[in-house]
Amino acid sequence: MRARRVVTSRTGGASVAPYDSFNLGDHVGDDLDAVLANRRRLAREIGVEPDHLVWMEQIHSRNVTVVTEPTNEVIAATDALVTTVPGLALATLSADCVPVLLSDESAGVIAAVHAGRVGARIGIVPRVLDEMVRQGAEVSRIGAFLGPAASGRQYEVPAHMRADVEKHLPGSATRTVKGTPGLDLRAGIRKQLLAAGVSGVAEDPRCTIEDKALFSHRRESVTGRQAAVIWMDASSVDRLGQG
Repeated sequence: MRARRVVTSRTGGASVAPYDSFNLGDHVGDDLDAVLANRRRLAREIGVEPDHLVWMEQIHSRNVTVVTEPTNEVIAATDALVTTVPGLALATLSADCVPVLLSDESAGVIAAVHAGRVGARIGIVPRVLDEMVRQGAEVSRIGAFLGPAASGRQYEVPAHMRADVEKHLPGSATRTVKGTPGLDLRAGIRKQLLAAGVSGVAEDPRCTIEDKALFSHRRESVTGRQAAVIWMDASSVDRLGQG
């Protein structure tokens, strides 16, 4: 089986300012009809039915949910989705937080993770790895992808907050371009994943604060959300099955 991934940008959708235009977040004050139109377009573009594109109510927790069937409902109060069902596409929303996509293609186990400062600090990523193993994955076969997020160059925080996050997520402390205390959550998560034994970590290096093609809550406060999506290509399963 082959894992597919996509990261959206803010252009090409139905939303108007300040959510212009491909906002996929239904919790930021945007017109719901526009959000649903954007979500339908995303499903169409990646080749799945709308109910096969699974969304989360993200709450900055360590909650992990296993998805076993298509649904039109947003999965409540969770920050990670795991599935073994080919064709189910798992989405995580962000506008500075780190979207993490994980896959063990041999076992057919994938996950989408919302890892903001709070979730990363309290260990959402190790929780997801544990659940993937319960579903048949092996950590040594899991590959990871870290999507666009606030970079350490721009993510300014108080010194006490940097110290606290560094204590729980080593490797995340940094200094910004201003010389102030900062956080690089992707660096901390990368270190955490590699220490856990994942096979490799790829990264989209774009900074959401710097790149105006992406949504950024820190830059704009009221804004939309982009999505990072992962799914197992059901057609590759069919081809494998045909020998």
